[in-house]
Amino acid sequence: MRVLLVEDDEPVAQSLRRGLIRYGFEVEWVSTGAAALGHQGPYDVVLLDLGLPDTDGLDVCRALRGRGDVPIIVISARSDETDRVVGLELGADDYVSKPFGVREVIARIRAVMRRAQPRTEAAATGPDCYGSRLSIDRKAARVRLDGQEVALAPKEYDLLAFLTEEPGALMSREQIMEAVWDANWFGPTKTLDVHVAALRRKLAGAVVIEAVRGVGFRLEIAGDDGAS
Repeated sequence: MRVLLVEDDEPVAQSLRRGLIRYGFEVEWVSTGAAALGHQGPYDVVLLDLGLPDTDGLDVCRALRGRGDVPIIVISARSDETDRVVGLELGADDYVSKPFGVREVIARIRAVMRRAQPRTEAAATGPDCYGSRLSIDRKAARVRLDGQEVALAPKEYDLLAFLTEEPGALMSREQIMEAVWDANWFGPTKTLDVHVAALRRKLAGAVVIEAVRGVGFRLEIAGDDGAS
């Protein structure tokens, strides 16, 4: 996924850029409103700071929205409710206040991208299906296997929801721990193995969670014949 990052604070921009790249995003960084408006793209989502050196970020937001429907997420130190409301009224899809963590930004990106994808009315209100056996209702945080609800512990659900965001993608232990547990988690990662084992047991035949030694895990959707 291609991200246009508009941020004049270099330490913030570099930290966010590194974090996004670690999760597989392609990031183009510009530091002024003029550069943002002059960027030819293509990009899938815009992360827009309001406190730019050459123009108000709200004006950039208005101009970008006037050009098309690319999702815009405002990232700003301005926590005033008025700025939030104005930003959203000008066409921003979401608003994240500084300080923020990479995990929060990624969650917001994924959420706005899901909303932006063209879907039928029925699909928009229904669960996400993975193969013919597994479905995840992200609104209700419920998982069904062969039509029957599966009882998952909260972290088991969070882990499954994260891994199914990109089936087939290799996720490092660090990525998973930061996304599912906490960016500041310093405990043993053995808890991750325990939760993976629980998902394998509860969803046997529907998904395959492959361990890649020394790296992390990859979730694959099993074939309709139930083979793993």
